[in-house]
This record gives sequence, structure tokens and C-alpha cells, in this order.
Amino acid sequence: MFRLSALSTRQAVQRLAVQARHQSTISTAAASSMTAKNVSMAATGVATVGAIAYMSMETVDANMAADGLHPPVYPWDHKKNLATFDHAAIRRGYQVYKEVCAACHSLDRIAWRNLIGVSHTEAEVKAMAEEFEYTDGPNDVGDMFQRPGKPSDYMPKPYANEEQARAGNAGAYPPDLSLMIKARHGGADYVFSLLTGYQDPPAGVEIREGLNFNPYFPGGAIGMARVLYDGLVEYEDGTPATTSQMAKDVTIFLSWAAEPEMDERKKMGMKALTMLALLTGLSVYLKRHKWAGLKTRKILYNPPAPKKH
Repeated sequence: MFRLSALSTRQAVQRLAVQARHQSTISTAAASSMTAKNVSMAATGVATVGAIAYMSMETVDANMAADGLHPPVYPWDHKKNLATFDHAAIRRGYQVYKEVCAACHSLDRIAWRNLIGVSHTEAEVKAMAEEFEYTDGPNDVGDMFQRPGKPSDYMPKPYANEEQARAGNAGAYPPDLSLMIKARHGGADYVFSLLTGYQDPPAGVEIREGLNFNPYFPGGAIGMARVLYDGLVEYEDGTPATTSQMAKDVTIFLSWAAEPEMDERKKMGMKALTMLALLTGLSVYLKRHKWAGLKTRKILYNPPAPKKH
């Protein structure tokens, strides 16, 4: 009897020991799992904060001469969400492009008709297009011929090909200005700063002959000389043609050339937001109207009375 009691006691102790080890293993695994989870969450949080901090801080290059001086940020009106292009500035900017820039730079992606209703009337555009001769054809006998320009024609190029352009600019190739605002880091700020940033090179900086110093151009040496001077053009509306005014106007014109659909896109965006707001309000009203009765309905259960025997 005492032997059986001792045996049962020993088995009970063994079972308790096994249960204790099992509980310890579970606790250790749970603790390690929670520790790993906390470490993972902490690492994710640190990585997120670091990424946000990196993206929010300005890029600083140790070699500013190689990449060019970062242009200041100007308060362009057309960049505001509810603002459009200054169409008077677009007209003045086209005049600056025509009288100054068009001698070297093309505007391949802009047709004459794009100016209608933006900066010029249809009659004015037709007259400007007819000032240029375009090669067309073939005619009835298979020959190409010259004809006056039409509003559907694209603005003419100053050079027939790249080789001719380089030969006329000491080996430098004047880029097309259609998408220049989008193609350069800084956009309108860069173009305006470049046009107004010509100056004498600082002490210790040597510029090769035929080049000009401009801190906003990568490398600091640019083949294009300064082209804007006070009073260079005479605006039709009487606006003083200072260097900064001409640079501002032609920058706005090039901003429009890069995004001629911007005004329409903003109008469409406002219409879309208005419709979405109305539809959201209507959806909320219908949801409450359809579901209010169901969500506020009270269901009662009356069990049947027990039968008396």
C-alpha cells in the first residue's frame, strides 16, 4: 500500500515537472516572439522616420561647381492650385522668344494654332504664320513647293539640321525649348536664374575663350552669352522691358509651352472635385436613409408560454 502511494506520488511529481517545463517553453517562445516583433516594429519605425527626413531635406552637393548653383524658389502664380497662366505675360514672352531666342532655339512641339485664344487672336496667328515659307508637296507634277505658313504648321526651326546649328554656335548645340521647363531640374526657377545670372567669374576661376560664366549652369561655363539687356525689346502694352521682366515673361511663355493644357487640367480637376463632393454627400444621405431603419430596429423575442399539464 505504501509502495503504491509512493509510486503515485512520484508520477504526480513527474507530471508537474513536465507541465512546468512546458509552461516555461511556451513563456520563453512567447517572450522571444514578442521581442522579435518589438524589434521589427522599432526598425520599421526608424526606417520610416529616416526616409521621411531624407526626402524632406534639401539636396546639398559638395561640388556645386559641377552641378551648378541651386536656383532660388520664386513665387510663380501659375503654380498655385487655383491660379492660371498670366496670358498677358505669355504674349510678352512670345515676343521675347521671337525677337531674341528664336535666332538659335527651336520650339518644335508648338504649332501656330496653339497660340489662338491664349495670347493672340486667330487673325494675328494667321498673319504671323504667313510670314514664313514652308516646304510642301508634292504637287501635281511631283515637285515640292514653297507656300506661306498656316496655323496648323509648327513653328519653324532656325537651322536645317544639328550640324548647321553647331557650326553656327562654335560647336554648341542650342537645345529645343518646347519642354525646357520640364527637362531641367528647378524648372522655371532654373531658367529665370540662368537668364539673369550672368556675371564675371570670381577670382581663381578661369573660363575658356568663347564661354561665359554663369553659376547656375552645371560647370559654370556656358556657351550662350548673355542675351537680355534692359530695353532690348519694346512691349506692345508699354511694360518696361527690364532684364528681369523679359526673363520672367519668356520663362512664363516656356512654362506654358511645356504644359499648354495646364489651365484646362485645373478646370477639369475642380469640376471633378465638385462632382465627387456632391456624390459623396448623396451617397452618405442614401446610406443613412436606407439603413437607418434597419440599424435602429429593435428585435424582441417573446418565448411561448409553457404548457400546463
